[in-house]
Amino acid sequence: MQNSEKWEGEFDLVHVDDIAAVGPSAVEALRRKFGRVSCYVIDDPFGDRDGWKWRLFLKAVPEYDLITVVREPNVQEAYDHGAKDVLRVYRSADEVVHAPLELSKEEEKKWESKVAFIGTWFPERGPFMKRLIDRGVPLTIRGNDWEKADEWKDIEPHWAGTAVQGKDYTKALQCAEICLGLLSKGNRDLHTQRSIEIPYIGSLFCAERTEEHRYLYEEGEEAVFWDDADECADRCFELLADEDRRQAIAQEGQRRCIENGHFNEDVMKKIIERAKDRIL
Repeated sequence: MQNSEKWEGEFDLVHVDDIAAVGPSAVEALRRKFGRVSCYVIDDPFGDRDGWKWRLFLKAVPEYDLITVVREPNVQEAYDHGAKDVLRVYRSADEVVHAPLELSKEEEKKWESKVAFIGTWFPERGPFMKRLIDRGVPLTIRGNDWEKADEWKDIEPHWAGTAVQGKDYTKALQCAEICLGLLSKGNRDLHTQRSIEIPYIGSLFCAERTEEHRYLYEEGEEAVFWDDADECADRCFELLADEDRRQAIAQEGQRRCIENGHFNEDVMKKIIERAKDRIL
């Protein structure tokens, strides 16, 4: 907190983003010096996937004036840990970073793929990808830790490198004919960041069928959903054989995504308004 001594002025709200690094004494000090304190919880600290990673945050929960979460179960779980107020939102895309890009022919060639997945390896994802590969799906994978997969021998020829960020992330999704959306089972996801980012970029979103995905997009019209790897493979083959349908679904998905309005600025406005209500 030494750097906080350099700040001057009065504030109505301090917002914490890196919740894993901020414990109860730090939140208390922030409130004492600046005013009310909120945080935005994108991960699932109330679950058990990440072990001790969230121990500081869980101790700090009662110190926050507002905790914003992206999972319905987290609302009651936060209250059970002593939260004063909890706001639930959907995850969001960034209006600038994930906006479609004007790409050269060379860039399109560099990043093109048939069926793309961008994300980190988790144990349940290895068998899923292997099944797609065994079915002959033309798959491109980018992300970290895939060499840990028991199925690495099969996956490696389809792996295009480690995680991509910023504009490269947008290019990789934008230049794919189909973009897969896999959930993190350990994080109890029913939708993810990519559920918003992929349609906003203008690509076709092909993801696991969940209540939240079906709330966000009309199935078969604005996105394509599946229950298992074999259904995913079937949908991919159908879409790869029908360019007009692919483009129509991608366009309608982008329109619906914009209509839904799940963007970073929108989320921050909701957080500020909720905090403002408490202040008043």
